[in-house]
Amino acid sequence: MSAARLPVETPLAWRALRAWCYRQAKTWRTLVTMSLFYPTLYLAAIGVGLGSLVDHHLAGVASRASLGGVSDLAFVAPGLLAASAMQIGTQSATWPVFGAMRWDRTYASQLATPLRVVDVLVGHVGYIVVRLLATSVVFLAVIAAFGVVASPQAVLAVPAAVLTGAACATPLFALSATVETEVAFSPLQRLVVVPLFLFSGDFFPISRLPGWLQALAEATPLYHGVALCRGATLGRLDHWSMLGHLAYLVALGSVGLAAARRRFERRLAR
Repeated sequence: MSAARLPVETPLAWRALRAWCYRQAKTWRTLVTMSLFYPTLYLAAIGVGLGSLVDHHLAGVASRASLGGVSDLAFVAPGLLAASAMQIGTQSATWPVFGAMRWDRTYASQLATPLRVVDVLVGHVGYIVVRLLATSVVFLAVIAAFGVVASPQAVLAVPAAVLTGAACATPLFALSATVETEVAFSPLQRLVVVPLFLFSGDFFPISRLPGWLQALAEATPLYHGVALCRGATLGRLDHWSMLGHLAYLVALGSVGLAAARRRFERRLAR
């Protein structure tokens, strides 16, 4: 299709995004089912099952204060929302990106059209954002069904989770365009993603960590995402701290996107 036939008002990146949506259309039922099943399973097992034991142990007022005076389920649920977004972002920006570049040559096919490299990149990132948005809405609905949403501010947990996932994904687009083999992705999941999941404030306050680990946790994107999601669901968003968390995630996502664009242009222009 020639560039002259494209509607001027239609961004080319939007066409790349739609191509990814069409590509995944056959699996949408599985994605919706998993988006509903996993949060329900997590919250039932970790929040309700394990959480009841934690609540029993922290029955005292002073002990409950360590969780901000809320139940373990109310503390853990928004953390799981942010962690789920992180996992979707990291998984979607590694093997699928490498595959589109090396295995099935999806990017090369798109570049055979009037799409530019930046359109290809933004379209794929946009698809991940759409997936994060849909998953986060379902996850928040499950959290609400468990009765631990304490404020109308909870709706803000959805964009917070989407931003968290996107901030984790964009730097990995740059990595996936750089590596020569997919071998690096498994250690990344084991040595980076899993520790982030466990030690970024999802399940317990990072104040219980040693001082140097607290500083390390605060430097991770998931910590900021958890803080935003938890503040939203509990109705405890502080404007100044919220701006700090948002600034961190926006900066990380922007730097990652800029790095990804440079790496994509070098790789795909060959």
